[in-house]
Amino acid sequence: MLKWLAIVLVVLLALLQYRLWLGQGGVRELQEIRQRVAVLEEENRPLRDRNARLAAEVVDLKTGLDAIEERARSDLGMVRTDEQFFWVPGVVVEVTPPQANAERMEASPAPVTPEDER
Repeated sequence: MLKWLAIVLVVLLALLQYRLWLGQGGVRELQEIRQRVAVLEEENRPLRDRNARLAAEVVDLKTGLDAIEERARSDLGMVRTDEQFFWVPGVVVEVTPPQANAERMEASPAPVTPEDER
């Protein structure tokens, strides 16, 4: 009787060990999940950096006038009231506008300010 009880306990222990190491929710599956998490974290890193840059730009646009002025100059071609606008035919100014404004920027000439002439 004691011998059968020992055999049953050893078999039960072997089944539990199998389930721990190779079964569903076991160590092997845990390693696979950790590898997938590492791959996804690596894919998300550039997106997190981009989000941080965009968040900093939003804060800068909300608090500082310099960023708003820079956007107005580059995207909209605006000039301050104390500046003069000069358009020189045949001169192409290299500006890399955002994708949404690219067509509009190609159709309109880029402003030339006194600061640019120096």
